[in-house]
Amino acid sequence: METGKIPPELKYTKSHEWVKIEGSIATVGITDHAQSELTDIVFVDLPSAGKSFDAGASVAVLESVKTVADVYAPASCRVTEANPELKTHPEYVNQDPYGKGWLFRCELTGDLTAVLIGPDDYKRLVESPA
Repeated sequence: METGKIPPELKYTKSHEWVKIEGSIATVGITDHAQSELTDIVFVDLPSAGKSFDAGASVAVLESVKTVADVYAPASCRVTEANPELKTHPEYVNQDPYGKGWLFRCELTGDLTAVLIGPDDYKRLVESPA
């Protein structure tokens, strides 16, 4: 996928996570914009399956050569799976943030409608001056 692309089929948070909803399961990752701001990701600390989080809680931590960043729960949820590939290949988050670089899947226990924005709104968010 081209750098800067914002897949139209996904939803987004203002804290730069993308969310793909399939029934009651959400797959979560960070956006291309977020990975480019972090630069080279060298370590990913992911949650264990079965762990529950409140909306807005830090679920995962990404360490890059530049900084450390939290990844937040888009809604109250229970983790069903973390991406096992990222333990040995954290670079997937940079190389393919919407594919092989997904972070975790969770069963939604809370409402997402208040926090998720569509691709057009997300594009405006990242293109607006800080």
